[in-house]
Amino acid sequence: MAIDGPAGSGKSTVAKLLATKIGYNYIDTGAMYRGLTLKAIREGVDLNDEQALTLLAESTELDITDSKSGGIKVMLDGKDVAGLIRTPELTKHVAYVAKVKGVREKMVGCQRSIAARNRCVFEGRDIGTVVFPNAMYKFYIDAELSERVARRCKEMQANGIETSYDELAKDLRIRDHKDMSREIGPLKKAEDAIYIDTTNLSINEVVEKLAGYIKI
Repeated sequence: MAIDGPAGSGKSTVAKLLATKIGYNYIDTGAMYRGLTLKAIREGVDLNDEQALTLLAESTELDITDSKSGGIKVMLDGKDVAGLIRTPELTKHVAYVAKVKGVREKMVGCQRSIAARNRCVFEGRDIGTVVFPNAMYKFYIDAELSERVARRCKEMQANGIETSYDELAKDLRIRDHKDMSREIGPLKKAEDAIYIDTTNLSINEVVEKLAGYIKI
């Protein structure tokens, strides 16, 4: 099951709840790119060096699993780094890693391997277009920018991360542009995906809306 959409659209929360509702595993593919970005920063890899990033990806073990607490474990070379990959600084750098062809090829392979072992709800930006073009169900979750910024502000504040509305709005605009304009795996709605505007819907309303389409 594939759920795509821009940052702050609510797709992560919706995907988690939907997976729980239907008894599937929840997989946040963006967390895999964040994990690799964390490793690149730690090792001082030039984020503009696509060859170096590709080599790093090829020598890295990445996996996503559900944790018992309801979240996910992001296993980077055998260690869970889920609590280290949501900082504003890392968020600013992840687009440089995610745009690299060799990196995306490695990640797609990892994601397909996960799907071969489990029934999953995958969320990301190219799940329905590139990773699983033949997914049984595809959804594209969206919301107005102002609402996405407000949601992301609330999320970061809840995690104790200081930010401002204007700074976050600027960051999201830049991120949207990078995600939608990159040559490899750009963010876009698959032709056969169901479009859901979540701007004026609660999380539970969105989950129920998606669940209404699913027959398993």
